[in-house]
Amino acid sequence: MPSLTLDYWYGIDAIRFATNTDVNGRKLSNLGSSAFATLVIPIWNWGATQTRIKQAELRRSQAQRELSFAQRRLLAEIKSLYAEAETALNELGGLNRSAELAEESLRLIILRYRNGESTVLEVADAQTTFALTNAAYQDGAVRYRVALASLQTLTGVLTTP
Repeated sequence: MPSLTLDYWYGIDAIRFATNTDVNGRKLSNLGSSAFATLVIPIWNWGATQTRIKQAELRRSQAQRELSFAQRRLLAEIKSLYAEAETALNELGGLNRSAELAEESLRLIILRYRNGESTVLEVADAQTTFALTNAAYQDGAVRYRVALASLQTLTGVLTTP
């Protein structure tokens, strides 16, 4: 595009700081002003406009690729977290059943011990089994809650399970 620049200066134009100077009996004013104008009319810019257009197109194309990549990465992460939550939930059912069976086994062995049909070693073994299965169930519950929380954080939907 053509451009026009105007510059204007006003001030003292002398080697001494004075508004007037006497030279051979003549009084000369040291005050002066000047103006400068520049008109630029571009005729040929060596392809700069085409280069800027091409760069803008490349930046737009790069932004579209980055957006597409981010969308695919987000979708993959959502699928992964959903699969993790589903697996943890399925595993939680089995762990719950194991804990219930270990608790029932402990109860029966304690009854057998009270009747004198079982040893202390069997009771201790049943207690250990119950503690391990209960801890495994608690770990599974934590794994499920973490997977669910990660999924909810990523999707922005906070629901209660």
